[in-house]
Amino acid sequence: APQDLQPLMSKVDEWVQPNINFGVYRCGLVIRQAAYEKAFDALFEHLDKAEAILSKQRYIAGDRITLSDVRLFTTLVRFDPAYIQIFKTNRNMLRDIPNLWNYVLDIYQMPGVAETVNLQHIKDHYMGSYPNINPSCIVAKGPMVDYTSQHDRDRF
Repeated sequence: APQDLQPLMSKVDEWVQPNINFGVYRCGLVIRQAAYEKAFDALFEHLDKAEAILSKQRYIAGDRITLSDVRLFTTLVRFDPAYIQIFKTNRNMLRDIPNLWNYVLDIYQMPGVAETVNLQHIKDHYMGSYPNINPSCIVAKGPMVDYTSQHDRDRF
């Protein structure tokens, strides 16, 4: 990791990991309505925070890609195809949140990244791994997600 960005990366990781990376699971794995609503609100509060940051800079911790981006990307790339359905994180599709969506497109389209993302495996895994949430283990056909469309992140 770039040494000059390390302090900012640590600050970013302090809110991304518990509130976004783990936040999707908090939404989906709770068994009480009030707990779901609290987790849902916290998740989207922090997605909105990331959206605001990414409206001003290309990456979550500055002008260069860092491990903080990788951590955020791995959750965001699963958001529309899996989390919205299985974990009920459905305030918005990620593709309807402009800076987050373009951020995911940007990272996905970097050399070597797309090859690490298997959308069918993601859907199969999440739809089949939580029988208490999806007892029939039916894998939804949609939504169709195109991570190859043009992004606007090179404006930074």
